[in-house]
Amino acid sequence: MSQNKVVEKGTVFATGGLSITLVLTTMMFVWKFLFVIGLPAVAQSWVPVDSGTTANLRAVSAKGQIVWVSGDKGTVRKTTDGGMTWRDVTPRGTADVDFRDIEVVDDRTTFLMSSGQGPQSRIYKTTDGGATWDLLTTNLEPKGFWDCMGFWDPTHGIIVGDPVYGRFTIMTTGDGATWQKIKGPSANKDEGAFAASGTCVFTRGTREAWFGTGGVGGGRVFHSEDGGQTWSIAKTPIRHDSANAGIFSLAFFDALHGIAVGGDYMKPDEPAGTVAITSDGGKTWTAGSLPGYRSAVWCGDADVCVAVGTSGSDYSSDGGKSWKPFGMEGYNAISAFAVGTKGRIATLAHRARQ
Repeated sequence: MSQNKVVEKGTVFATGGLSITLVLTTMMFVWKFLFVIGLPAVAQSWVPVDSGTTANLRAVSAKGQIVWVSGDKGTVRKTTDGGMTWRDVTPRGTADVDFRDIEVVDDRTTFLMSSGQGPQSRIYKTTDGGATWDLLTTNLEPKGFWDCMGFWDPTHGIIVGDPVYGRFTIMTTGDGATWQKIKGPSANKDEGAFAASGTCVFTRGTREAWFGTGGVGGGRVFHSEDGGQTWSIAKTPIRHDSANAGIFSLAFFDALHGIAVGGDYMKPDEPAGTVAITSDGGKTWTAGSLPGYRSAVWCGDADVCVAVGTSGSDYSSDGGKSWKPFGMEGYNAISAFAVGTKGRIATLAHRARQ
């Protein structure tokens, strides 16, 4: 683990922009092109890369030419050469925390969230590519548990946490440094969110956000158009028949069309209630079909959607209406790269069909 310095909030650092090899840029262009033309002559497969860690990786974020991953045992790593090598950029003194979400907002700025009971939930920020970190805020609510975060721009973001005293925890920032707790929407009995991939909330535009829930009282999508101040709620056909089941991840590829994935993580091969799609901005949801539990979904656009879970991966080229499985490897999260247990990281490759 590196000895990256953690400093108090308010200190600002700067350095040059990050770069990445032509390999990733070319790979992503080819991937998107093949999806757009309908994949008539290629099959998908995962190509593992050496991450240099055995940690259980839970989150990944890619923006332009920057890719970061994070997980348990205070693990944070990044690549600047298309995944050929990975560098440890872990904040100092965090070996006991589980980093469940990471969000790249520009070439030097990244937010990092740990999940856990009470003060185990924290937000860190780097403004120099991971050389140093600011500890921005710590969860002071003993019963609180932060699940995921999202950003509209480098200074405006939102945190979603499990209910405390009957309401979901909602925190927002307007300057990228200080966070305020605002009144969250009411939760049903036995309803919460999942921190499996850092993607239980999805942000779009300048103030719009959706988050999904699980548990016996869950299976619902909450939607805000005013930065988390007010919320509308929609039921979905995602299964929520136990504390282990519900919506784990959301992705929208425009203002109206989105995908929710989940299921029961203790029953990873059961296909019932694992995906739903919307065409009206989340007001209504219809059931789709996936072969099992999926913890994360990512869309480049309507032609590029990939879902991953512990029992396999699937891709869609029609906005989630239909899916094709292409791998049995287990992954927790995806954003250009997929990450999973035992330090597993992979990129997507295409093979010509014979």
